Parts: sequence; structure tokens; C-alpha cells
Amino acid sequence: MTTFDELVAQATAAPFTGWDFSWLEARSTHRHLPWSFAGAVASLAGSASSMLDMGTGGGERLARLAPRPACTVATESWRPNVSVAASRLRPLGIGLVECAGAPDNMSPEALAPRQAGLLPFRDGTFDLVINRHESFRADEVSRVLAPGGTFVTQQVDNHSDDDLYRLLGLQPPDAPDSWLPLATRQLTEAGLTVRTATSGAEVQYFNDIGAVVYYLKVISWAIPEYSLDAFRPQLRAAFETPARWPLPVRHKRFLVVAAGACG
Repeated sequence: MTTFDELVAQATAAPFTGWDFSWLEARSTHRHLPWSFAGAVASLAGSASSMLDMGTGGGERLARLAPRPACTVATESWRPNVSVAASRLRPLGIGLVECAGAPDNMSPEALAPRQAGLLPFRDGTFDLVINRHESFRADEVSRVLAPGGTFVTQQVDNHSDDDLYRLLGLQPPDAPDSWLPLATRQLTEAGLTVRTATSGAEVQYFNDIGAVVYYLKVISWAIPEYSLDAFRPQLRAAFETPARWPLPVRHKRFLVVAAGACG
């Protein structure tokens, strides 16, 4: 049997580049969301002549999308991902633009006049704008959409990491059940018409403590209190409780599809 220390060492040493979760996917299973973001995008991409992917990560998902509009462009704000995405997307004829990301949609900065989050594109450039788990300025999305264009976004909802907080013996953050109403309000106020707004959850079953340690390493911003050294006792206690495994973790998400003005 693999020991706790061996599993932690494997997870700590495992590589992570771009937004590639393949190491973790081999050590967990999923009960998927009631919708498919990739399917929602693919159903629109075939009839679009231009598309923007906001916050493409390492470009993994965009590279697999078919069909794609002839004019497809991606943005990325995190410097380590830029070179990874560029090497993957540019051979496919997909342009990549490095630009600053928008403030978190729920932060005070999102309500204040600001320059952050501006998209470096002309008005009405894209028939389709897609966004998976990236903050956005609704006014900028509206501006770069062509008349009658479509915005599709899937977002991480509040309380997505509550199961991991509890595993670590922490109290989950106090927050509204969902920030979907805020997202739809921001889009409506920017002049878009919300066509679809739905929420749901996927359940990820972690096979062992190594999978949990790897996930916490990758999404380090999600639980600011966490560090491997500080929470090693709690992680070891979970490892030593066989009834916990596989460990179910509920990830809350929502999907919004909104249409721009017809001009």
C-alpha cells in the first residue's frame, strides 16, 4: 500500500503547465454538470465568423474545439500561461493576446471606474465571445460583440470549495448561495439580453490524498489559509480514514448565455 508520505511526494513533484489537469484526471472521476460548456460553444461556433476566448489558460480546450471560426483569437493574463498557450494555438492559426484580466466580478473594484479589464479590440469585432472561469467586465464584453453576437460564460459559483474547507477543518466562507444573480444583472446593465442562466454542480471523486494535495496545489488561491505544511495533520487524518475514499467534492458552477444588441 502506498504510504501517506509517498502520495504527498508524488503530488508535490507532479508537473502542472497551462491548465492541464491530466495528472489529476487519472486519479479522480466525475459526475458531470447537467450541461456541456464545450457543447454550448460548439453549437454557436459553426455559424460564427469571429470568436474571442477570454482567459484561454494554456489553450487546451480551445485547441480541441471544432469547428472554429476562421477568425479566432484568445486572451490570457497569467504570464506563465502565455507562452504555453501561444505554442499550442498559433500553429493552429489562432491569435493570442496577452492582456490584464478584469477584476473579480464580486469585488469592490468591479463596481468602481477603472481601466483594468479593458479588451484590446475594436467595437463589434466578434460574433461570439466565450469565457470559462474568467472574470469579465460586462461593458467590455458588450462593446466587442458584433450586433446580435453571443456571450457564453461558465463561472465558478460560491461555495465550490466547501467540502475541501471541511476536510481541512476550516469553516467555509460566508457568502450568498450563488453570484449568478449578480452576473446576470451586470450583463443586463451593459445592454445584453440574458437567454440562458442556469446553475448546477459537478462532483469530483478524489481517489486518494495525493489527488487532493495536487488539486490544492494547483488552485492555491481558492483556500488562502491552506499550506501543505500547516495542514499536513488534517490531510494525514483523512488518509487514515478509509471510509472517506473516494472523497466526493462538490464543485458549483453556472452557465449564462447572453445576446448583444442587434444594432
